[in-house]
Amino acid sequence: MPTFTSIRTLAGTLALSLTVLAPLATWAAFPDKPLRIVVPFAPGGGTDAITRTLGVGMSEALGQPVIVDNKPGAGTIIGSDFVAKSAPDGYTLVMATFAHAVNPGLQPKMPYDTDKAFAPVALIGVSPNVLVVRTDSPYKTVADLIAAAKAKPGKLTFASQGNGTSAHLAGELFKNLAKVDLTHIPYRGAGPAMTDLLGGQVDMMFATASAVRPFVDSGKMRALGVTTARRSPAYASVPTLAEAGVPGYAAESWYGLYVAAKTPKEVIDQLNAAVKKAVKTPAFAKQTESEGLAVDVGAPAQLDTYVRAEEVRWRKVVKDNHITTD
Repeated sequence: MPTFTSIRTLAGTLALSLTVLAPLATWAAFPDKPLRIVVPFAPGGGTDAITRTLGVGMSEALGQPVIVDNKPGAGTIIGSDFVAKSAPDGYTLVMATFAHAVNPGLQPKMPYDTDKAFAPVALIGVSPNVLVVRTDSPYKTVADLIAAAKAKPGKLTFASQGNGTSAHLAGELFKNLAKVDLTHIPYRGAGPAMTDLLGGQVDMMFATASAVRPFVDSGKMRALGVTTARRSPAYASVPTLAEAGVPGYAAESWYGLYVAAKTPKEVIDQLNAAVKKAVKTPAFAKQTESEGLAVDVGAPAQLDTYVRAEEVRWRKVVKDNHITTD
């Protein structure tokens, strides 16, 4: 006949077992409700389109709806802050971009610590910006442009969609490595910047590949170089800026998914596996073709390593060129 002590010991063992198994049961059930991916930009842009297509594939892999929630503003900080302060359960993600790595060096005050507030899920891939001029421009190669810039310091202009954006920092890095003096002209958005480039008000732009593709294909703009370290499949005949005469040049746009810090590893691994399945769908391949996105989904640590290196690199560019968001 069991003694009181043996019953108490058995009860304690059972309670401990349940405590250990409870998290496992929770992770095994994940996900049991819809997920949300926050896009820290307005609807209709490239990041929004990529995220929506990826979300469809992830939904199929996870068996739950994946909702895209646009929260634009403050250079992606509003949307990112929402996710940083969300429950660490894997149900709320953010599609981070170039700004995620640049903001720590660009913004004097942040509502979160970028390196501590998020847990990486997956690097989706990288894509280039493209150095473009209008087709009637006298600059037919990067060498032409560098020679003209050295002959007329400060006279040539490059447009961007705003201070601290990928187009702006790509131009600043070009200035530094090519040792030329260009004048930056910031606009409130890529559309007005490209309109003035086509109209002859500015000389060049380091624009996103997807934004300029229609103009390059229609012959309204000439692509002189891509900003990635390797040639882009979307612009196979266009040299990299390093190949075209600016050794060491590389400036990549990228997409990566994060969740709030302290999200269980088992949940992150399930999300990572869903991303790997989603990027292999025909719909995602078609969506990324025009952007020249080089898809490269590895383990979560891949995103962490990549973005931390980007943060260090762009912090130096921001500091050396005295860049602010004003």
